[in-house]
Amino acid sequence: MAYKIAVVGATGNVGREMLDILDERGFPAREVVPVASRRSQGVDVSFGDRTLTCQAIDHFDFSDVDICLMSAGGTVSKEWSPKIAAKGCVVIDNSSAWRYDADVPLIVPEVNADAITGFTRKNIIANPNCSTAQLVVALKPLHDAATIRRVVVSTYQSVSGAGKDGMDELFNQTRSIFVNDPITPEKFTKRIAFNVIPHIDVFMEDGYTKEEWKVLAETKKMLDPKIKVTCTAVRVPVFIGHSESVNIEFERPITAEEARDILREAPGVLVVDKHEDGGYVTPYESAGEDATYVSRIREDATIENGLNMWVVADNLRKGAALNAVQIAEVLVNRGLITPKKVAA
Repeated sequence: MAYKIAVVGATGNVGREMLDILDERGFPAREVVPVASRRSQGVDVSFGDRTLTCQAIDHFDFSDVDICLMSAGGTVSKEWSPKIAAKGCVVIDNSSAWRYDADVPLIVPEVNADAITGFTRKNIIANPNCSTAQLVVALKPLHDAATIRRVVVSTYQSVSGAGKDGMDELFNQTRSIFVNDPITPEKFTKRIAFNVIPHIDVFMEDGYTKEEWKVLAETKKMLDPKIKVTCTAVRVPVFIGHSESVNIEFERPITAEEARDILREAPGVLVVDKHEDGGYVTPYESAGEDATYVSRIREDATIENGLNMWVVADNLRKGAALNAVQIAEVLVNRGLITPKKVAA
């Protein structure tokens, strides 16, 4: 069986990555259609060895589309996802627009694939925040083994999490420093080149940022509402790849060696943890890779049943595009949707 797939936001970083991953993984598609805003109508994008031309969302008919991968931002998704879903097309949305809706499943296939059946309530499935996705992939097998009580996470998030504009700003500022040109921050609140910024998304009343709140809320929704989570989200001058320093407190004893063994067997995880120079993964090595990498696993002697670890992944892939395609694969592999009949 082959499906018709639409990728909305196909000209963006994540949209292009979705097209690449659909091709790489051999998704059973009879047709893939790139869709974008009116200003991007007619723009060509790559799909494997083919070139596809973007269609404008305003005039595109979704009635014969089986799955829509939506990566056009929250505002567009709020307006268009219900309209597309009403056409009988399952929307897998990458924005934050639907993640906290009780009637919309929030899915990381390695973590809570069984929750996907709830998609029938609105025909929408939410993709988690990029930093949460890699975190819960690493936490889930440990939670199953020893029950997590509390998580303290500090993120080191690449500029690609802010889109193409964020990547351009890091590139342009870095060049400006070397030629002694003036720098005016635009996408970020302070200079990002050769700097780190402890601020992602808007500030909330309690002093946390919305990005930090997302990690808390999404971890609880996907993993366990009883887990206590606190987060500090930091933007760093890296183009691709999010890193996280994670401190975990468990209800039951677990050693670093036990954790390594558990994570080595966990789906979607690769453990690289040698106690030597370079015996760990950095965001540079994660770029272009599907795995969530875990390094620096060690026991925390300051608390009972505590561990520290370092978690790295390509935020454009596992944090966004790959996870969305994996969700689509779950729909197909579990027989939860069938292709619409092709018009004669």
